[in-house]
Amino acid sequence: MSSIASGNTIAEVGGLMGDAARANMLMALMGGQALTAGELARVARITPQTASGHLAKMIEGRLLAVEKQGRHRYYRLASGEVAHAMQALMALAADGHRRHHPLGPRDAALRLARTCYDHMAGRLAVAIADALSAQDCMVLSDGAAVLTQKGRAVLDSVGLPMDGTSARRPLCRTCLDWSERRPRLAGRLGAALLARALDLGWIVRTPGNRALTLTGQGEEGFRRAFSLPVDWRAGPSP
Repeated sequence: MSSIASGNTIAEVGGLMGDAARANMLMALMGGQALTAGELARVARITPQTASGHLAKMIEGRLLAVEKQGRHRYYRLASGEVAHAMQALMALAADGHRRHHPLGPRDAALRLARTCYDHMAGRLAVAIADALSAQDCMVLSDGAAVLTQKGRAVLDSVGLPMDGTSARRPLCRTCLDWSERRPRLAGRLGAALLARALDLGWIVRTPGNRALTLTGQGEEGFRRAFSLPVDWRAGPSP
């Protein structure tokens, strides 16, 4: 079966994402956690019956996957590719007319640190990528990232051994952060970094929100592990 996209198939996917209610549901799932139909209905501000129809369409269009646990059904993004497409659309939308589309999230907590599917986003994630690049731990170029031996040693020191074994998913890639307009780390490395930081208690999830709370232990841990500048919260100089 051919996997080449056509104008019609692109339009079909775009149409699924283009509805405001469905877009709000997809954005809610960018946090990486599965949600119930009721939770997604509340996010989209629609009735459960209307939400059910939207969810069925997105499952059929392979934007969402559903998992059953007892009497409950949980919905999540079907793949990392869906998350990447949403991220690109969010970046485009944030670059629109500034009167209608303010630059970046209004919520300061989201701007500082948040989840984007399975990796970190926001100012913290960008500061880590910048620091690794400045210290020759990583080479960032055109959406890709190459980890150096020095970088492997740094990651190993925080419990993130990155071997050279092949995998279907790239070891490291970059995403343009839509609030900071700078690259951050994604791929297997980005996912592993988020999971490790959560395990260490450096960050904690915010219930019902994609924001990540940076703990006092995390403030010191990230700064020490990645040699973050003392003023990293202020973002890069213009």
